[in-house]
Amino acid sequence: MTLSLAHLLSSRELLIAWTVRTIRARYQQSLLGWFWAIVQPAASVAIYSLVFTLVVPVETGGFPYPVFSYIAVVPWTLLSTSLTDMTGSLVGNIALVQKIYFPRQILTISAMAARLMDFGVAASLLIILMIGYHSPFFLSALIYLPLILVVQLMLTTGLGLACAALNVFYRDVQTVLVLVLQLWFYASPVIYPVSLVPAKYTWIYYLNPMAGIIQAYRDTLLTGSAPGLYLLPAALTSVLLLVAGQWIFKRYEPLFADII
Repeated sequence: MTLSLAHLLSSRELLIAWTVRTIRARYQQSLLGWFWAIVQPAASVAIYSLVFTLVVPVETGGFPYPVFSYIAVVPWTLLSTSLTDMTGSLVGNIALVQKIYFPRQILTISAMAARLMDFGVAASLLIILMIGYHSPFFLSALIYLPLILVVQLMLTTGLGLACAALNVFYRDVQTVLVLVLQLWFYASPVIYPVSLVPAKYTWIYYLNPMAGIIQAYRDTLLTGSAPGLYLLPAALTSVLLLVAGQWIFKRYEPLFADII
């Protein structure tokens, strides 16, 4: 694990270059360009707001539902789009994998890094929403948000590396991922608060790492409080998945060129 990280860091210039290439390729012939990074979460939140404020009202603790849901939709979009791109990163670059030797993790991690740029752009709309709804800004968020993001990135990296490696051998991994993400979405507090989960099942609910991550984002941004103990299971799970994902990737990496 340490040697792999060192090898990856030594190739950081290639990682940056490939990330930039991925971003440019995505928006090169797009009329709206970076605006698409905002359109997707904004459109989702607009629909959720109509449904859960007018049709089936959801108690959000007094916070405006658009702000409440957008705080969760943006990190969820980062997770789902990153995993989708990372899973297909090796198969989608067959020529490079077969002909040139370099740390193959670069292809997978750069896919996530490119989506991280979208995450930053989409987060700018949150500032506008909070100003529009007169939600207070807390300086403590500047301390806690990077920590929460690191936990989420570890989770995403571990799962993405494992899915990318397995997708080389079993191409239906990407199809299964779509189903898993749909189920995972409803099992996470994206469109509803954790308070709707019965108290006796809360500890089970927080075994879902995205539950703790999303709640941490909300607590930090809406109340200015530090993430609670619920973030610990998410952090532990993320570390374990990162190690497991890296192990799976390195275990099967020598076979990629032959299989693809």
